[in-house]
Amino acid sequence: MEIRYNEKKTNIEKGLTVSEAFKDEIENSKYEIVGCLYNNEYMNLETEIQEGARIKLIDISSKEGMKIYRRTLVYIMGKAFESLYPKEKITVEYQLGNAMFCRCDNLKITDDFIEKMREKIQEIIDKNLKIRKVEMTRQEAQKLYEETNTSKGRLQFDFEENKIIYMYYCEKYYNYCFGVLANKTGVIKKFDIVKYGDGFLVRYPVSKNPTEIPKFVETKKLSWALDEFEKIHTVLNVNTVYKLNKAIEEDKIKQIILLAEALHEKKIANIADEVSKRKNVKMILIAGPSSSGKTTFAQRLGIQLRLNGLKPVTISVDNYFVERQETPRDENGEYDFECIEAIDLKLFNEHLVKLLNGEEIEVPEFDFHEGTKRYNGKKLKLADDEILVIEGIHCLNDKLTSQISKEQKYKIYISALTVLNMDRYNRISTTDTRLVRRIVRDYQFRGYSAVHTLDTWYKVNRGEEKNIFPFQEEADTIFNTSLIYELGALKKIAMPLLKEIDNTYKEYAEAQRLINILKYFKDIPSEYVPNNSLIKEFLGGGTFDLH
Repeated sequence: MEIRYNEKKTNIEKGLTVSEAFKDEIENSKYEIVGCLYNNEYMNLETEIQEGARIKLIDISSKEGMKIYRRTLVYIMGKAFESLYPKEKITVEYQLGNAMFCRCDNLKITDDFIEKMREKIQEIIDKNLKIRKVEMTRQEAQKLYEETNTSKGRLQFDFEENKIIYMYYCEKYYNYCFGVLANKTGVIKKFDIVKYGDGFLVRYPVSKNPTEIPKFVETKKLSWALDEFEKIHTVLNVNTVYKLNKAIEEDKIKQIILLAEALHEKKIANIADEVSKRKNVKMILIAGPSSSGKTTFAQRLGIQLRLNGLKPVTISVDNYFVERQETPRDENGEYDFECIEAIDLKLFNEHLVKLLNGEEIEVPEFDFHEGTKRYNGKKLKLADDEILVIEGIHCLNDKLTSQISKEQKYKIYISALTVLNMDRYNRISTTDTRLVRRIVRDYQFRGYSAVHTLDTWYKVNRGEEKNIFPFQEEADTIFNTSLIYELGALKKIAMPLLKEIDNTYKEYAEAQRLINILKYFKDIPSEYVPNNSLIKEFLGGGTFDLH
C-alpha cells in the first residue's frame, strides 16, 4: 500500500506497524527513535500503518522526542519503585531543569534507597522490555481498580466521555501516561537518580545534547518557589486535577478561587514590604517568560507600593531599541530583536543614572514602523517618593543596567510555575500552562488563531531559554503567577480554538496534546474569577485596562 514517509511517497506491505516497516531506519539512527508523527499526531512506534498514512519518525534530538524519553524514564522509575516498595506511594512533583523531583509519602530517602532504585531502573532498561498500550472497557477498568485498589489512571476513568480506557503495560506493571511512551525500555541510555531535599531527582539529557546528562545547576530560589506552592495546595487538598474537579462538583470552587487569589495578594504585598525596607532601592526590575502575567503583576505591585508610600514610575525598555540598521541579525540573517544587543544600552544607562541622580530626561518613543527613536517632548524626573519600575525580558541580566549599583536594584522573576498535577505520575508543565494562556490572549486581543500561536511558540521558547531562564536565580525574589484553578477557567475559550485545527496542519499534534489535557478539567465560569486576577489579563474584563 502507498504511504508518505518524510513527505515522499513509498510503498510498504499491509499490516505492518511503524517499528516493523522502518526497522532499519530505527536501528541505524544516530539518536534513539522513540515515536513518530502519524498523520500529524504523536504516536507510539507500535501503531499499525493504514493506507495513505503520513509518517515521520521522532528521535531524542527533538523536543517532542525528549519528552517521550522523559515520560518513558518516569514510567520505568514507577515500575522500579513499585517492585521495590509495593506498599508505598510516590509522587512526581515538578520539573527542575533536566530533572523530575519526586517525593515518597512515607519513605526516607537514603543512599541505600538511591542505589537500589538506580540498580532496579538499570535492570529494567537492560532487559529491553516491551511497553504496550492496552485498551480496556470502562467495565474492565472498574474491575481492575477494585481488584488492585489503585488510583493510577483513575482520572481518565472518571471522565465519563472516555468509553475506552488506555493503560501502558510492562511485565505485570501498568500505569497511565498523558502522552506517548516509547515501545521498549531499552531506549533509555542515559539517566541518573540523586538525593535532593526531602526527595530525589530523576535526571535525563536534553534534546540539544541527547547522549549526555548535563551538569546539574542548583536552582534554590526556583525550588523554593515551587515547593512553597506545592505545600500550600496540598494543605488546600487541591494538588491534582481530580481533587480540583471534586471541589467544583461539591460547590467549593469559589472558596478555592478566593484562597488562591488571596495567596497572590499576600505575596505581592510581601514583595512591596521588602522593597520599602531596602531604603537604597531606586528601581524594580521585572522579568519573566511569555504569558506570565507581568503586566497585571506590575499593576498590582504598584498598588501595594503606594500603600508603603512609594509611587511607581514605569519606563519601557522597548523605547530604547537601537536604530534598525544597527540591530543584530540571527543565524538566518533576520533581525534579532530579542538579543540584549538590540537595546541601546549606552543611552538606557545614561538615562537611568540621570533619573537616579534627580536629573530630568527626555524619554524617547521608538517608532517600530520606521525603526528609529523619536523625541516628542516627553520629559521625566523622579521625585523623592517615586521608584522606577522596569519590565522586560532582559531585566534580570545585569548587562541591561550595568551602570546602576546592585543596592539600588530589586529584581523580580515571575512565571506561571505550575504545581497542579494530573495525578501522582503525570504533571502539567509550566510551558503548557503559559501556552494555553497565550492561545486565549492571542485570539481575544490580537486576532491570532491557535494555529498561529502554536506555529510561533518555538521561537518564543528559544528567546526565553537564551535571555530569561539563565538569569532566574539572579532575582531577589520569585513570584509564581500560577493559579490552581486557571485551566478550568481558560478551557471554555481554548478548547474550541484547538479543535478547529485538523490533521492537515503540522500544529495538529500539539493541539491534540493540549486538548487531551484540558478535556479532564471541569469548566469554571469566568464570572467566578475576581476582576483583579492575573488571569483577567488573558480572559479580559478585569480591573486593569490592559488591552
